[in-house]
Amino acid sequence: MAAKQFDSHNRSVIRRARNEEVVHLAGDENDGLNGNISPSHAFTISGKSFNKAVVKRENVWQVVLDSRVEINNSKDQKCQPRRPHEIVEEALMKIGDIGYNVLWKSCEHFAAYCRYGVNWSEQADLTAVAATEALVALGTLCKELFNGDKKEKEKA
Repeated sequence: MAAKQFDSHNRSVIRRARNEEVVHLAGDENDGLNGNISPSHAFTISGKSFNKAVVKRENVWQVVLDSRVEINNSKDQKCQPRRPHEIVEEALMKIGDIGYNVLWKSCEHFAAYCRYGVNWSEQADLTAVAATEALVALGTLCKELFNGDKKEKEKA
């Protein structure tokens, strides 16, 4: 059950959801909460390491453990959500699917696909933008260093 500090909040959120079952992309042991990071595994969720991920249907209390539950429908402002029964049908059809990739097939991608019909992760998009900006900055720095070195040789 959830830690005492979140218990009242979690019960309220789960009551609003009207169901104590959740379909989610999880590690092969549980949802990965409260684990230790180990670099020998393929990926981590909330610090717990896994070799693979699978879509599971579980009681929400087994998934939550001692974490805070939130319902995040923030993409509703940008995408048209499916009707509730369509979301549930889509999620249930994915049970047993295996796979995880932080940039293309994460928990956020799974949730967005079920709710909106699109594989979209704002976290992955932000990571890609940051990586691109870092590469551009590095390229600019290298160019400046190369050009500066070239000018020094021309003066000599």
